[in-house]
Amino acid sequence: MKRVASIILVFLFAYSLNAQTVVETFKSRKMNSVRSLKIQLPENYDPDSDVEYPLVVVFDAEYLFEPVAGQIKFQKYFDEMPPVIIVGIVQGNERFYDSYFDEVSGLPFESGSRFYEFIGQELLPYLNEKYSIGPFKMAVGHNIMGNFINSFILKDDPIFSAYVNLSPDLTGAMGRNVAERLSYINKDIFYYMATSDKDIPAIRKTILETNDELAAIDNDNFNYYFDDFKDESHYTLVTGAISRAFDQIFDLYKPISEKELADKVKSYKGTLDEYLVNRYQKIKNLFGVVKEISEDEFQKMVSAAEDRKDLESLEQLGKLARKEFPSSMLGTYYLAQYYEKSGKPKKAKKLYESALELESTSLINKEYIMSLVEKMEVVGQDDEVDELDDENDN
Repeated sequence: MKRVASIILVFLFAYSLNAQTVVETFKSRKMNSVRSLKIQLPENYDPDSDVEYPLVVVFDAEYLFEPVAGQIKFQKYFDEMPPVIIVGIVQGNERFYDSYFDEVSGLPFESGSRFYEFIGQELLPYLNEKYSIGPFKMAVGHNIMGNFINSFILKDDPIFSAYVNLSPDLTGAMGRNVAERLSYINKDIFYYMATSDKDIPAIRKTILETNDELAAIDNDNFNYYFDDFKDESHYTLVTGAISRAFDQIFDLYKPISEKELADKVKSYKGTLDEYLVNRYQKIKNLFGVVKEISEDEFQKMVSAAEDRKDLESLEQLGKLARKEFPSSMLGTYYLAQYYEKSGKPKKAKKLYESALELESTSLINKEYIMSLVEKMEVVGQDDEVDELDDENDN
């Protein structure tokens, strides 16, 4: 039931996209023909902004665009992937000619070569000039177009960073050629492939053979994900596979999970502000997007620092939060916590008081800070009484 509910939600999102999707015609000199493009921009897209977005190119857009766009909107809603620009290429009956390639080399030829050049030499330059597109580009293909998108990997400098292969029809030596190329590729590549137990037998056979080769690759630049679905056909596996592909490829972009806290944060050797900065820098390096560190992420790190009894991390997280949110009381509150736990109540009290001049957050408000100040005043009075009692005893 949970899976059915998720699929229904995705289709509802896809339905809402119809009014937001722009259809353009593109005249290609390489192919001497006109193609239709479906284009979906992120919400609040500002052409004058310096913000750049990953690009998702969807082949066979006449039936694949809406499932992809719906899933993207669904996962973006839950902050599980960044906003992206989606461009679908409507192929129709031309898909068979578009997909022509040499079964030995894996490279496109004849009409396939012209379509390949249209993508790399016409479409992408046009999109890069018209829209704010970053370096991270993804190709999504099913069946023969799932096979075709692999040909981009065989070039010296692949124009796509991520490949979503939905039950690809890996004909000839394509699977073997791709596995060999990915074994020594020197740039970060994300590669997803899916089949099912009820897939077309010949297609499933080559996918499983290719999976064995890909799974054996030892290359830090190669990020591989594979799913073998149950009770799904060559066509019905598409929706679940799209979801799984985005879920795994953009795993780093998601908010820090309990598993990450347990497996990586708890045992991290440096201070936790370093972990946080490095994590978000890696998001920028991989996906070309700048994601702000959220208040919730800071709180997770602070809780982890407390569990580790790591006062140095607490101090550094306070300094980082001050830098990230200079008008917020968040960083000052963490620093006050640091001094209080370090046995420096006067310094802590001053910081709590200065936090009252700053903006409240969703987790910390002025009433709460005021209660901490009052508590410290009471503790301070009690300490003065104890000191007087000690003097009288002497």
